[in-house]
Amino acid sequence: MRGAEIDALVLRPSPDFRYLGGRGEGFLVLTLEAGPVETGDPAAFIPAGARRVGVDPEMRVRELFGLMIDAELVPAAAVLAPMRLRKLPHELTAVERAAAAAEAVLEQARQLDWFGATERAMALKLRRLLLESGCEEVLSLRVAGGEHTALAAHAPSDRVINPGDALLVSLCGRWDGYCAEVGRVFAVAEPPEDFEAMYSVVLAAHRAALVRIRHGVAAAEVAATVREVIDGSGYGRFGAEHAGRGVGLGPDEGPRLDPGAEGILESGMTVCLEPAIYVPDLFGARIADVVACTPSGPLLLTSGPPELRILDR
Repeated sequence: MRGAEIDALVLRPSPDFRYLGGRGEGFLVLTLEAGPVETGDPAAFIPAGARRVGVDPEMRVRELFGLMIDAELVPAAAVLAPMRLRKLPHELTAVERAAAAAEAVLEQARQLDWFGATERAMALKLRRLLLESGCEEVLSLRVAGGEHTALAAHAPSDRVINPGDALLVSLCGRWDGYCAEVGRVFAVAEPPEDFEAMYSVVLAAHRAALVRIRHGVAAAEVAATVREVIDGSGYGRFGAEHAGRGVGLGPDEGPRLDPGAEGILESGMTVCLEPAIYVPDLFGARIADVVACTPSGPLLLTSGPPELRILDR
């Protein structure tokens, strides 16, 4: 805070709020003179004469006006984002639990009856499984069948899932305060023509990028590795530019695994590695796994992407 010339931080319930130990529904105020205080009246704890106050990016306009202070308001992320990049041991354990729980739900999904069901109906079943598993909050849930797998941001619809469809399922939830997203690709009864060849490219890109996730490697290099594999396969114009992002208390944090990303991977960082190919009007594939960067190299927090799995019902 001193380095950023910030006199106080004011946070509402959010990932930053939880990072500093916030538990309730009010605000958390941290100053240079005093430790974190939870209160319903944050203005009362901001020092008189404060010139710069860091505020939570999730604060609402009425909450900002309610501070009633004559100070420059700046994003609290200037202080907290760099701290949250590297997870402490207890945080790594929590992210690992979240990743394992998400993958366990996807394993249960293989036992469900998919033939003739709609994307929306199956998404509702997966949501229930997530919540029954102890998930505190479902942050995103994707079920896409057939041509919908080629849509990067598809929301479950009333499309019926039929034999011969490709199927993309991913989920992101919060367990014990921490987030993890896991995505898997299936084929219903049998894969569409040429689908296995495309899936094998995504799998190869995932494996190649995984070994690059280690201390001291530029985040952009991981994205470049994914791009190199996909470009070399002939699917280059269909490959997703984005290769991954950080996860932790929030589902979308730093570091970014993008071609133009800045920064170096460091031990303690956790990322969702998610290479993808989307062929318009035909099919797509995206594999998502959570990986921790450790001093000795990458640590895959799930069992890893399998060979293409066939759903038989």
